[in-house]
Amino acid sequence: MTVKKDKVVEMHYTLKNEAGEVIDSSKGQDPMPFLQGHGNIVPGLEKAIEGMKIGESCEVSVEPKEAYGEHHPEGIQTIPMDALKGIDNLKIGMELQSQDEQGNPFIVRVKEIKEDTVIIDANHPLSGQMLHFNVSIEAVRDATKEELEHGHIHTHGSSCSH
Repeated sequence: MTVKKDKVVEMHYTLKNEAGEVIDSSKGQDPMPFLQGHGNIVPGLEKAIEGMKIGESCEVSVEPKEAYGEHHPEGIQTIPMDALKGIDNLKIGMELQSQDEQGNPFIVRVKEIKEDTVIIDANHPLSGQMLHFNVSIEAVRDATKEELEHGHIHTHGSSCSH
């Protein structure tokens, strides 16, 4: 079976940065399952594996615009320490949930802690970076009606609460 839109794909992958450092990998774990063509993985990788067959492997480099986007300086902001009252053990690298003007949630990371202020970064940690993937297609199957309706796969014991 071939990787194409509306198929559930199980893929092993290793992700490296420009320096060749491994950022993430499925080695030693089950292959990563996802619904192809529904934006569940970075667009550049989704395009690169389209048409691959079970057992095939490839190496692909994905530009920032086809991955997590460019790094935007306006995503880094300084906020008063008072705005984070009630958050215990604030640490650099900690992820916090915030929301935009419309109430949509998004994640920010604590970049720096000063005496009266905190610098947060709303950019994805991999934004602005060229990503290098080594992937192998382990399985491909037809998606269920429910998976297609929801736009993502359902694994054993999972709920559709997102």
